[in-house]
Amino acid sequence: MAAIVQPTHAQLAVSAAIFRDGEVLLVRRARSPAKGFYSLPGGRVELGESLHQALAREIDEETGLAIEIVGLAGWREVLPAAAGAGHYLIMSFAARWVAREPVLNHELDDFRWIAPDALASFGDLKLTGGLEEVIQSAARLIAP
Repeated sequence: MAAIVQPTHAQLAVSAAIFRDGEVLLVRRARSPAKGFYSLPGGRVELGESLHQALAREIDEETGLAIEIVGLAGWREVLPAAAGAGHYLIMSFAARWVAREPVLNHELDDFRWIAPDALASFGDLKLTGGLEEVIQSAARLIAP
């Protein structure tokens, strides 16, 4: 098996805080980076894709969901914490669930719909850094 070559520059990525019936979708990463952590679905932007195109594609690939993108909820920069780790700029969007039920691809191994204000009561969930702030910002865009 060939070794994975890490990029030598920052990677642009997108994620979505998807809301349905007052709850937001959290997914657990099945592989690095962030293996075992709950986060928002999303991934890298490909050359020539708009942020919205990349987001719709990533959400479809990872979860099978159809969404309506509402707006930019925030961004987060993930700097390399160790040798070989990636550097990512993640643009996070607020979105509404439109259709279909979650069907996870190989990158994810669990999902939960959780009320944003109930995140603190799930102390046993490992959450990616900054997740709660992005979800709160997205919630304000969804229900002004």
